[in-house]
Amino acid sequence: MNLAEHEIISNEIRALLKDTNERINEMAAERMRSNAAWEKRSKAIDKKIDKVAGLFDTQWGKLMESLVEGGVLKLFQGRGVRVTEVQRRVESNRNGHSMEVDLLLANQSDIVVIEVKTTLKVKHVRNFLKRMDEFLTFFPRYKEKNIYGGVAALRIEQDSGRYAAKQGLFALQVGGDGLVKFLNDEAFEAHNFG
Repeated sequence: MNLAEHEIISNEIRALLKDTNERINEMAAERMRSNAAWEKRSKAIDKKIDKVAGLFDTQWGKLMESLVEGGVLKLFQGRGVRVTEVQRRVESNRNGHSMEVDLLLANQSDIVVIEVKTTLKVKHVRNFLKRMDEFLTFFPRYKEKNIYGGVAALRIEQDSGRYAAKQGLFALQVGGDGLVKFLNDEAFEAHNFG
């Protein structure tokens, strides 16, 4: 092979390498555009999923509250707490903070604040007790009433029902037939948070 042939082959190899490098760069750029488009679509899908999940959680929460609300007046009246009204999702805003109560049962002298969960855990009971300590800060109009607390759920996990009762809270469970029942025994004495 002479020098001229060697130079021709070298130029062809350089041209081929340059062309290959350009193609690789084009493919990498296309991949980056494709990844950016996919990431944008993925984020939009994630937002939609979060929105749907939020709607489901909200609707499920409302369903659980409705199941508890349906029989709760008669249940408490049967235990001697003569509540006559039920309010759902009562909210108060004070000094830039807010508190929402799932169910509030009332009569002239008594208030029962009920937290409703799908699955009740001990940590939910603890959080609710902290909220009950703040209840009169958000709802001072009830300061002259007896204030009781309760937790209600479809599923009672761990020893959360017994723990709630030991803390002086009414513990309620929604049964398979849609009825609400007390987990507390007849000798239970509710704590007055007022």
